[in-house]
Amino acid sequence: MILLDPALAPKTQSRSRPTSPRSTQGRGAIPWAERLPTARTLARFLAKAQDAVSLRGEVTVLLTTDETIRDLNKRFRGKNQATDVLSFPAQTPVRTKEKSAGDIAISVDTALRQGAEQGHALACELKILMLHGLLHLAGYDHETDRGRMHRRERQLRVRLGLPAGLIERAHRKPVTKRSIEP
Repeated sequence: MILLDPALAPKTQSRSRPTSPRSTQGRGAIPWAERLPTARTLARFLAKAQDAVSLRGEVTVLLTTDETIRDLNKRFRGKNQATDVLSFPAQTPVRTKEKSAGDIAISVDTALRQGAEQGHALACELKILMLHGLLHLAGYDHETDRGRMHRRERQLRVRLGLPAGLIERAHRKPVTKRSIEP
């Protein structure tokens, strides 16, 4: 299930709905790459990714703001800063599809920035973040599992047609400009 924080509405939706990257001329229109996909589109991807991860149970994804995710991060992890994605696994193991597997919260504000930095649309970044959150719900932990989550995320990204994931980006060496000496 996809839930949209009401505080996002003015930031991610426009009166005129561009249908392609070229049709964003309308006044007040949000560029195509920055538009929030429909809940239906995201729910379809969530189901496909959840199946790929082999995670049973219902997953709820909250799309929210930096402000809200900062509050959640502070309350549940003791970190007073915004983040891109948080995962909250269910307290009891899931045996059937009707039970909850857990919840995921994603900051659309951060996803917009990260997508722009990576050169892809908001929709793509949200999918990357959903996949990352699903892997956490399935029990993976990239901070302690010696690359297991990284390998699985890479496999699933290829299978789902997604570009570089969060763990892979964190392991890239930054590109630096070389200074030219006279």
